[in-house]
Amino acid sequence: MTVEIVIPSVGESVTSGVLSRWSVKDGAAVNKDDVVAELETDKVTLEIRSPEAGTLTQRAKEGDTVPIGAVVGTVLVGAAAAATTAKAAEPVTVAKAADPVAVPAPVAAAVGHNGQGDVRATPLAQKLAAERGVDLSKVPATGAGGRVREQDVLGFIESRGAAPAPAAKAPASVAPAASAPAGGRRVTRERMTPLRQRIAGRLVQAQHTAAMLTTFNECDMSGVMELRKHYKEDFEKKHGIGLGFMSFFVKAAVAALKAFPLVNASIIEEGGQPAIEKHDYCDIAVAVGTPKGLVVPVLRNCEALSFAAIESGIKDLATRAKDGKLGLEEMQGGTFTITNGGIYGSLMSTPILNPPQSAILGMHSIKNRAIEHPVGSGQVAIRPMMYLALSYDHRIIDGAEAVQFLVRIKNAIEDPQRLLLEI
Repeated sequence: MTVEIVIPSVGESVTSGVLSRWSVKDGAAVNKDDVVAELETDKVTLEIRSPEAGTLTQRAKEGDTVPIGAVVGTVLVGAAAAATTAKAAEPVTVAKAADPVAVPAPVAAAVGHNGQGDVRATPLAQKLAAERGVDLSKVPATGAGGRVREQDVLGFIESRGAAPAPAAKAPASVAPAASAPAGGRRVTRERMTPLRQRIAGRLVQAQHTAAMLTTFNECDMSGVMELRKHYKEDFEKKHGIGLGFMSFFVKAAVAALKAFPLVNASIIEEGGQPAIEKHDYCDIAVAVGTPKGLVVPVLRNCEALSFAAIESGIKDLATRAKDGKLGLEEMQGGTFTITNGGIYGSLMSTPILNPPQSAILGMHSIKNRAIEHPVGSGQVAIRPMMYLALSYDHRIIDGAEAVQFLVRIKNAIEDPQRLLLEI
């Protein structure tokens, strides 16, 4: 019996994806629920699992764009699979050296390379490899779906010093092919992933649809750093999680969002007219950098979470984001976003809105700088300072409100006792 491997539905907004990787080779045995492939969509990376135990047959190639519901492979199960396995295990009769055996000439497949194994390559790459005596199985592939391209072969020749095979004398009317110049410049192209396409689309959408402005301020991190230093070990012993800076900023943002509810609101269409949708909860999205691009998972109901719950939630979301294990629902519905460019060394930036949200807070590197301290004393001291940036949609948030919102966060970070007293 043969069972089809079908691309499952991920959500109403996802209609297709790219088969980014087969994790099981064609013809290999699989168990039920084994991960056999990965599908990359514009929102999440989805693991495709085997519906039954048996032998896998691939029907789609890596790099192919496949719609939801498409059949990308089959699994041969039951007795048929056992028979196939048994047949593959039968001993092969080898002809004696003295017996002449007629061997048919190899036929180059459309995605093969003249009998050098199952390696996909473009026709130009096959031709060049044959002329230069290059084994395509040793050439790193950069083309779509793992195909070897002409540039890959040229690069391999340059890096490995592969000697060209003797070529037949060309007719007088045909000019000999020019060899690649030593140290020549290479140009590679690769298709933009669905996730990167989605990121690009949302960033352009934010620039085109919102009246986006950014206001800046700075905060003295001494209070938080002292509090964290004093209670860090006790906090970790009790809660089993480290005490970072992000929980302080999430708590500060929650307090500011309660004081300025329009920053926690969105502009929507209702009956063909714009309307303001307000939220009495704080679902804060936290930007996480992953190998495949920036994702923004959402930490729900932050107004009801403790410092430990916030730290645990952020760590869990960040870990699963980097492993590609986030669900679609975990990246939808945020009301406010926090991004921390400081972990990459950014001193100051203007974060872009995450539609349909109306504001985003940018954190940056902590740097020791000379400032007036205490304020109004006329004295200068070196303090650990962080620049803060708030980008906001001016259609719904006035400049004065945005500035006061950011000052509210600054005050809470500089005097973290305010967070405990909710003032």
